[in-house]
Order: sequence, then structure tokens, then C-alpha cells
Amino acid sequence: MTSELLEVGGVPFSGAKLETEHASILLIRGKKAHLGCGYFSLAPADRLGDRFAIVTGVKCFADMLQARVAAVSAAAAACGVAEGMTGRDALLLMERA
Repeated sequence: MTSELLEVGGVPFSGAKLETEHASILLIRGKKAHLGCGYFSLAPADRLGDRFAIVTGVKCFADMLQARVAAVSAAAAACGVAEGMTGRDALLLMERA
């Protein structure tokens, strides 16, 4: 696993990348916000009340920020996150709410 410090809109985040045989599992997280690749499921986030959005078709952290959100947890939706917005906008909404 590799990790990387990221800054998005002046807000610090950390990125984690885990390689499998066939894919990279990507996660960007802040203190309250979580943005994951399509490898993740929202069911646990909804059960636990976590702010989580999913983007698909990504290969790196930069892709995640530009990609459109494909799914959101209930807690993320309560922060104003909606499908179709960019990962960058979703992260900032979740973190600042």
C-alpha cells in the first residue's frame, strides 16, 4: 500500500492506494470526507453514518478528483453531495459541512 498527502482547495487530504492483481483500490480521505473508487460498497458507510462518495473508471488520485460521482452515502447526500458532481466538489462539500 502507498499513501500520499493531497491538498484540494486548500484542504488537506490523504490518499491511499492498494494494488491487487487486477486493479488499484483508491481512497481519498479527510477528517470527515471519503472518496473511493468503484471497488467500494456504500452499504457499510450508510450503516455507520460515514460521508462517502464513489467515483468509477479511475486509475489515480487526479482521476478521482475529475471523475463524476456515481454513488453517495446518505450522510454524504445530507451534505449536498449528488451523483454527477466532480469528486473534487464532493470531497470539499463533505469535509466542510
